[in-house]
Amino acid sequence: MGDARGGDAIIRVEDLSAGYGERLLFERVSFAVKRGEVFVILGGSGSGKSTLLKHMIGLYRPAAGHVWIDGADIASAEGAERLAILRKIGVMYQAGALFGSMTLLENVRLPMEEFTELPDEAMDAIAASKLKLVQLEGFERFYPAEISGGMAKRAAIARAMALDPAILFLDEPSAGLDPITSAELDQTILRLARTLAVTFVVVTHELPSIFTIADRVIMLDQRARGIIASGSPAQLRDHPTSDFVRRFFRREADAAPAAPA
Repeated sequence: MGDARGGDAIIRVEDLSAGYGERLLFERVSFAVKRGEVFVILGGSGSGKSTLLKHMIGLYRPAAGHVWIDGADIASAEGAERLAILRKIGVMYQAGALFGSMTLLENVRLPMEEFTELPDEAMDAIAASKLKLVQLEGFERFYPAEISGGMAKRAAIARAMALDPAILFLDEPSAGLDPITSAELDQTILRLARTLAVTFVVVTHELPSIFTIADRVIMLDQRARGIIASGSPAQLRDHPTSDFVRRFFRREADAAPAAPA
């Protein structure tokens, strides 16, 4: 399920298979992500959501298949070609992954220090502007331990934006957040998507976030070892393609087992 073809696709995943050792999590997965959309990868626990994302950002090499980022295959690229691809993407990991010994400004500067030769003053100015974009102006000199979990997630998004990437990958951005903070983070994602025209790829299983931010979703299933549904959240809720999809979008538990006679 899913279509890897598309004239305005910034990401194309073609016949991707991945797993650990002899165990395949998914096989022959294909889909495309359009420029400027908020694309959500969802599924139950163990379905391979985060593994798929890690293949899309080049952390893992696939067992088979390809991941094309703006026309270049990240799985096979090396040297200067790989660096050019990596500059087009920014990643926010599930726990935020901020360095506790660095201020927020220093954390956001890190990608610039690695990939550019900008002077310190320019890096400081750009890092401050990214923090302002996620409403953290005034917190540049704070350390991660001095801010809330929601603020840390926003700081991690600011760091992911440091090099002005065309694509932002967010892995479980709402994990560990209370409902109000999670809703605020959703609004930050929507605002950035609209104002910066950045493509977002988001891994999540949080239904309120999915319905708030997603233009389109794909749903992975462990038993099918692949995509079992794709479309808008409303389409999948109102026209589910399987019993599992219906239960997921309507938050229905499995039927209770029959009582012993």
